[in-house]
Amino acid sequence: MKAGNPLKGERGASAKIRVMSLGEEFRAAREARGLTLSDVAEQIHIRSVYLAGIESEDWTSIGAPVYVRGFIRTYARYLALDVERAVQIFNERSPSSALPPPLPDYGVSPERERSGTSPWIWIGAVVAVALIAFVGYEFYLLQAAPAAKGGAPTAIVAQPSPSPVVSASVAPAAAESPAASARPSSSPGADEKNTIFVKLSERSWLRIVIDGKSQMEGIFPAGTQRAFHGKSAVVRAGNSGGVDLSVNGKSVGKLGAAGDVVERAFSLTGE
Repeated sequence: MKAGNPLKGERGASAKIRVMSLGEEFRAAREARGLTLSDVAEQIHIRSVYLAGIESEDWTSIGAPVYVRGFIRTYARYLALDVERAVQIFNERSPSSALPPPLPDYGVSPERERSGTSPWIWIGAVVAVALIAFVGYEFYLLQAAPAAKGGAPTAIVAQPSPSPVVSASVAPAAAESPAASARPSSSPGADEKNTIFVKLSERSWLRIVIDGKSQMEGIFPAGTQRAFHGKSAVVRAGNSGGVDLSVNGKSVGKLGAAGDVVERAFSLTGE
């Protein structure tokens, strides 16, 4: 009677089942529906390059974590995936918690050690100082952001164009014609006709287009308020749950849900 091979059973018991990553789950769900990245991008208004970044988990190609979470929520909701689970997995694997890779060690001969300090030490010190300065500057901007309330907003984070944008700007209020010009103001005026009023309850990326011309674009702090006059308006926000709108004196409410990227068009003529 032949003795069995005990290692064979052990190998079978120790076999591991490969679990799909977060990006692979998104790709599998999309392909199961027979959709291309372009098909999905057209439906949910998120550029296909960002969708590809989610499926490959290349978060740096998308931008700041707040935008990655917004895109993940919208994409997961469209594919009928568990939205909160997808965001939780991203938070656990967020690249923001990752440390920069160590500098390569090419080895130093005894003669080189005696001749002086390795240049890699100086390079590492310069990189460390630059990172500390960058973090300090970003923290200063975040602390100074509330002071921008009522004035010209300042861009805090540079992001890929067109969404998120690199810088924030407010177009000058020079009127080309009395009927079609947009005149921004900090609060609703007595004349609420042909007016859209925007108020931020949370920090958000925002773009306002009045009569086909961009009037406001960038990342703005909570408390920012602007009123624009014209015939039509298009509002796009990266954190739509923090954007409240009023059109011709009537409250529209929030533009969308927290973290969602939403774009809506409004007629200001009352037609």
